[in-house]
Amino acid sequence: MKALQYRTIGAAPEVVTVPDPEPGPGQVLLKVTAAGVCHSDIAVMSWPAENFPYELPLTLGHEGVGTVAALGAGVSGVREGDAVAVYGPWGCGTCAKCAEGKENYCLRADALGIRPPGLGSPGAIAEYLLVDDPRHLVPLDGLDPVAAAPLTDAGLTPYHAVKRSLPKLVPGSTAVVIGTGGLGHVAIQLLRALTPARVIALDVSEDKLRLAKEVGAHETVLSDAGATAAVRTLTGGLGAEAVFDFVGAEPTVRTAGAVAAVEADVTIVGIGGAALPVGFGSLPFDVSVAAPYWGSRSELIEVLNLARSGAVSVHTETYFLDESPLAYEHLHAGKVDGRAVILPNR
Repeated sequence: MKALQYRTIGAAPEVVTVPDPEPGPGQVLLKVTAAGVCHSDIAVMSWPAENFPYELPLTLGHEGVGTVAALGAGVSGVREGDAVAVYGPWGCGTCAKCAEGKENYCLRADALGIRPPGLGSPGAIAEYLLVDDPRHLVPLDGLDPVAAAPLTDAGLTPYHAVKRSLPKLVPGSTAVVIGTGGLGHVAIQLLRALTPARVIALDVSEDKLRLAKEVGAHETVLSDAGATAAVRTLTGGLGAEAVFDFVGAEPTVRTAGAVAAVEADVTIVGIGGAALPVGFGSLPFDVSVAAPYWGSRSELIEVLNLARSGAVSVHTETYFLDESPLAYEHLHAGKVDGRAVILPNR
């Protein structure tokens, strides 16, 4: 089969031919119908050799949907031909967090060497994907594969982040979304669908701010040196009850802290590597700062249900598998509004 692999530290990913996978006991083989392209892949490919945690070559793609092509021995609950989405943050299935359905916070995954597809295990930007357990599959139930693939991360991750702050987003409240690309433009839709809060969107790109307006932001602000003052003015000097930073770089983290209101939630979702100092006097009183990861399996089911209702959708542009290196080039250059999705070759 063909697959997009990161093969050499510092080199661009390339489409190669690899053996077709075969499902072992308990495993499910999917024929991939769509796979999302994410900024985290670019972050992974920027890590130096001394810090690189995965074995190469690595087949990329942690957002995947497909149809069940074959079942390993002992598999039940799915049938060949089923259209499914892949829940990506695989865990052990038995620890206390996995028992709650929070495999994204599995307590034993690192020790057992369990890795998500595309982030240590072979990923979905390929003709076939091997899934370790049928519990990591969620039925599409009529959702279009292109629309559904990004929801497994670009939908699930902001949903998990927004859910934490729902009690604070009451009538008259404000939510700020920093970074309105792949995850951020979905977060805006979730905030509009789930809360009565006013949504203020920040980005360095006028194109992405236009997208933010299209998907429901009440106000847009250019993310520059004047952003904090602009948000403070829009909120009557009080700041926002919830701030979601989908970039996580030093400038955006500083802005996130600066626009937070008393008792606000600041949620750093982006993996830009910056930290927000927490301590008496460094932030307004009783501000809570969190750095969540992905989401639970039950939350993925909820996200797909929201998509079926029409409450949330991902703006996508599609590439064929042979064009997938170009998708990463465009994403790295900031030329993708929303999410790039990889399709099987013609």
